[in-house]
Amino acid sequence: MTGPKPAVRPARPFFSSGPCAKRPGWTPEALSGAFLGRSHRAKGGKAKLKEAINRTRAILGIPAEYRVGIVPASDTGAMEIAIWSLLGPLPVDVFVWESFGEDWLTDTAKQLKLKTEVHRAEYGALPHLVAQQNRDVVFVWNGTTSGVRVPNGDWIPPHHDGVVLCDATSAAFAMELPWEKLDAVTFSWQKVLGGEAAHGMLVLSPDAVKRLESYSPHWPLPKIFRLTKGGKLNQAIFEGETINTPSMLAVEDYLDTLKWAESIGGLPALLARVNANFAALSAWVEDSNWVDFLASDPASRSPTSVCLKITDPAFTSLDVEHRHTMVKALCGALEKEGVAFDIAGHRNAPPGLRIWCGATVETADLEALGPWLDWAWAEVKSQ
Repeated sequence: MTGPKPAVRPARPFFSSGPCAKRPGWTPEALSGAFLGRSHRAKGGKAKLKEAINRTRAILGIPAEYRVGIVPASDTGAMEIAIWSLLGPLPVDVFVWESFGEDWLTDTAKQLKLKTEVHRAEYGALPHLVAQQNRDVVFVWNGTTSGVRVPNGDWIPPHHDGVVLCDATSAAFAMELPWEKLDAVTFSWQKVLGGEAAHGMLVLSPDAVKRLESYSPHWPLPKIFRLTKGGKLNQAIFEGETINTPSMLAVEDYLDTLKWAESIGGLPALLARVNANFAALSAWVEDSNWVDFLASDPASRSPTSVCLKITDPAFTSLDVEHRHTMVKALCGALEKEGVAFDIAGHRNAPPGLRIWCGATVETADLEALGPWLDWAWAEVKSQ
């Protein structure tokens, strides 16, 4: 043994970057009002779905003229609906600095074979951000697998000729989004609000609707991608009807967390919780002698999906396979003690740690986590 275990344990050891921790105080009783055993297209089911849309719009401050819809397959489904439905008339700028940006590049360049300019950076950095006036744009606001986020939307022209597609999962409800510069914004319930999986949100600007109604892709669109009927936007999708069957249990869970967000003060309170959490973890990182942020520039460090690299020479001197083995051992030690679950870095990222600091995590739990991370590293390093 290398030393005593820390005296204080996180009360809620849930630091996964998705699905993320449930809201404080959550119990299964939160689902007791779910609309079950009935068609989701019945009056009661549609009312629940429309309520989820309305509360989402209100908390996020989405402009009244923007459409907000619930779509299948989480953020991935929402983003691919946007890519496959909206892109085609113009060349596309795709910004890639982590795993999901790479996925959207695959859709755009390899699957749809569009004329694409790739702006790339390695994990831990941002590419040069510039939105060319007459090109469409695809990017991730917050790189969940790299811990690198876009600091603002100043790089997008105010009157941009193309449409701007933004994957905002891990950012929505945790960061300010400049809606007026974004045309298709996607996110999922299971990130900042800790909802359950399989449902995505798609927000469309008037310019995105105009593109949908004036342009038809030459490639076939699967049923769950189709946003128009007879050349016009299918308004029902944005009024509480869904393309396929939703889980009304998951809908009830999302409603419960939206109500919690409202009860604590809405978006400003959510942002404050995220910032406090990030500050707590950052204080530990600054005092540590064996980890650092993967994101090299403080301005672009994600405050939600915080990715850490291990800087100890005992780790950096190893090959990648052995680094992964050490990370697995470290995380296993923490899980065995029941103090932190699911904090290994994403499988496509450099070997390291990823700790969720979203709004449903308590700051005190992150403060308690730091000493346990130090303990676990000492244990693994000594073996």
